Amino acid sequence: MPAAKQRKIAVMGYRSVGKSSLSIQFIEGQFVDSYDPTIENTFTKTVRVNSQDYEIRLMDTAGLDEYSMFPSQYVIDIHGYVLVYSITSVKSFDVVKSIYNKLLDITGKVQVPVVLVGNKTDLHLERQVSTSDGKKLAKDWNAIFLETSAKENLSVSDVFHLLLSEIEKANGNSGDKPNCSIS
Repeated sequence: MPAAKQRKIAVMGYRSVGKSSLSIQFIEGQFVDSYDPTIENTFTKTVRVNSQDYEIRLMDTAGLDEYSMFPSQYVIDIHGYVLVYSITSVKSFDVVKSIYNKLLDITGKVQVPVVLVGNKTDLHLERQVSTSDGKKLAKDWNAIFLETSAKENLSVSDVFHLLLSEIEKANGNSGDKPNCSIS
């Protein structure tokens, strides 16, 4: 049995989009209803994807805006990113574009492994960002797009499993091919 691959994932987005709710739902399987602005938390979980175990270190970042300084720990040793906006907030959708552009600038890469997440689908009556707008943006980035509800645990684990597959592709590994590089 191959050893678990260690992967560090940053969950980023504007404030109040549900970054912590997504992280806690994935790690602990529960929805936390009370909102306490996150400074930064790190969670660890081992998951199996395509018969490979992964030890995930999940960085739940503080809410960012387009003017935020970009702490270097958000790019150093990070294997992939979950960029989250709320479907009820056009502002959060705009901010996620800014975050993505800053990621590319800081990493010096043309592409990084990303899953774009439109969260809060349980609030569909308050929707301000269409599914097609999210899909179009993800297509422009060559990224995966999912809409989720942390509250209803809808597609939450899919976000992280798909991102792990994207990280492996970026590292030149298909899901089934053994990893020949050192993580």
